[in-house]
Amino acid sequence: MKLPVADAATVRAYAADLLSRHRRPLGGIAVLHTLAAVAGLAGPWLLGRLVDAVTRGTDARYVNTLVAVGAAAVLTQTGLLRYAQRASMVFGEKVFAELREDFLETVTSLPLSVVERAGTGDLVARTTNDVNKLQHAVRFGVPRVIVAVVTITLTIAACLVISPLVSVALFVGVPTMLLVVRWYLRRATPAYVRESAAYAELNGSITETVEGARTVDALGMAAARERRVDDDLREAFAAERATLRLRTVLFPGVELTFVLAPVAVLVWGGYLASTGQVTLGAVTTIVLYGYQVTGPVWELIFWVDEIQVAATALARIVGVRLVAPDREATGARPTDERVATHGLRYAYREGHDVLHGIDLDLAPGERLAVVGPSGAGKSTLGRMLAGIHPPTGGSATVGGVPLVDLPLDDLRTHVALVTQEHHVFVGTVADNLRLAKVAADDAELERALRAVDAWDWVQGLPDGLATEVGSGGAPLTPAQAQQLALARLVLLDPHTLVLDEATSLLDPRAARHLERSLSAVLAGRTVVAIAHRLHTAHDADRVAVVDAGRITEIGPHDELVAAGGEYAALWRSWQHEST
Repeated sequence: MKLPVADAATVRAYAADLLSRHRRPLGGIAVLHTLAAVAGLAGPWLLGRLVDAVTRGTDARYVNTLVAVGAAAVLTQTGLLRYAQRASMVFGEKVFAELREDFLETVTSLPLSVVERAGTGDLVARTTNDVNKLQHAVRFGVPRVIVAVVTITLTIAACLVISPLVSVALFVGVPTMLLVVRWYLRRATPAYVRESAAYAELNGSITETVEGARTVDALGMAAARERRVDDDLREAFAAERATLRLRTVLFPGVELTFVLAPVAVLVWGGYLASTGQVTLGAVTTIVLYGYQVTGPVWELIFWVDEIQVAATALARIVGVRLVAPDREATGARPTDERVATHGLRYAYREGHDVLHGIDLDLAPGERLAVVGPSGAGKSTLGRMLAGIHPPTGGSATVGGVPLVDLPLDDLRTHVALVTQEHHVFVGTVADNLRLAKVAADDAELERALRAVDAWDWVQGLPDGLATEVGSGGAPLTPAQAQQLALARLVLLDPHTLVLDEATSLLDPRAARHLERSLSAVLAGRTVVAIAHRLHTAHDADRVAVVDAGRITEIGPHDELVAAGGEYAALWRSWQHEST
C-alpha cells in the first residue's frame, strides 16, 4: 500500500487557504517591497536625467541635486529592504510553523492500520526529506518570489512610461523564455515526483535493513539487502539525473534572454536616438533597467525550479491528509466493561485471513493468557481486542459497542495496548509519563513508577523525574524504557489491558518480579496477556491457545494440562527448557 499523493488542484487549494490565513502580513510584505522597488528605480532614472542634462548643458548645482536625490533614494531603499526582509523572514517562519504543526497533527492521527500496511519508509521520507524541501521554499521562496514579481512589474512599468517605443526591445527574448519555461514545467512535476518516490524507497530499504540487522545477519540476507539498496540507489541516481537534465536546458535558455534584452535595447534605442525619436537619457535609463531587471527575473526562474520541488513535496505532504479514516465514531456508549469478539476475522491482504471466526467473551476483571506458536495470530488478536484494526469480518466490542465506533480518546479509556515495542521521547522522565496523563502531579508519577518497580532507578538518575532522557539524554536500558511504557499504561488507567509480550525485554527474573508488582495495579481490571513465557499462563484465570488464526483450546491452566492437548505439550516443553 502506498500513501496517496495530492493532485495539483488539491495542492493549489491547500496553499491558497494557507496563504489566505496570512493575507494581512503578506500584504504588508508586498507593500514594503513595492516601496523598496520604487526607491530602487530612482537610480537609473536619475542617471538618464543626468545624461540628458549634460547633453543639453547644465551646471554643478543641478548635478549635485541629482546626486543628493540618488543618495536619499539608496538610503530609503536600504531601510525599506531591511524591514521588508525581516517581515518576510518572520512571515516564512510563521507559515512554515503552522504547516509543520498541521502536518504533525495529521501524521499522529493516521490510522495505525494504514501506517502498518504502508510501511515506514514513505512516511519517514515525507516527514524528513519532503518537509526539508518545503521549509526552504516557505521560508525563503515565497518572500523572494513576491520581491521578484513586484520588482519586475514596476521596472517594466517604468520603462513603458519613459518610452514605450524603446521598451519594445526589452521583450525580444520573452518568446524564447516562454518556450523554455513551458517545456520545463511540462516535464518538471513528474520528474520531481519520481525523484521523491525514489528517495522514499531508498529510505525504506535502508531503514528496514538497519532495523532488522540481526535478522539479516542471522539468515544470511546481507547480499540480498545490498542488492536491494543498490537497485534503489540506481533509481534515485537516474531520477536525480533526469531533473538535472531539465535544469541544464532551463538555465542556459533563460540566460540567453538576459543577453538578448539589453543588447536589443541598446541597438534599437541607439537607432531611435540617432533619428531624434527619443533622448539619449531615455535609452540609457531603459538599458540600465534592462540590466537591473535581470537579477529579479533570474531569481524568479530559480524559484520556479525550487517551487517545483517544493510543490512536489507539498503534494506528498498534503497527500497524507487524504488518507481515509479506518473508523467513524457513532456516539454509542458502552453499557458495561465487557470485551467480546463474535465471528472475528481479519486480513492484512484481501482474501488472506489471519484470524478465522474467533469467538471470545472476557468477563470484567478476568485474566486471559494468549499463547501459541510464532505467526499464529496472537499479536493480531491483541490488536483487534485493543481496537487498533477494524475487523474485516465479525465484531470486537466493549459493552456491546464495536471498538471502532468509539472516538480514539474514549477508546483508550476502555482498552489499551502495550507491546514489546517502546519509545523514549526526548524530554524529562516526567514529560514521558505525562504523555498518558497531562495533568498528573509528581505524586501520581511516583505511584505509577512504583507500580512497575521503576521508582528506585528513576530516583537514582541525576535529576530524578526531571532527568532528560531520549536522544542526547541519560541512556536507559531496554528494560527501563519498557518500564516507562508500562508506567504510562498505569497512568492511562483503562479497565482492559492488552499486554503483547510487554515484559519480553526484561530478563526472566526481572520480568517475573515486574509481573508480580503489576498484579496489585491490575487488580479489578480485565487483562489479556500475550506471552511466550508460560508462567504468565499459569497465573491466568483462563488460557487461550491460538494456532493458525483460530482458538484451538481455551480454559483454566490446570484443566488444559490435564486434557493432554496442545497446551499441555507446550507447557511440558517450556518446563523442560526452563530447567
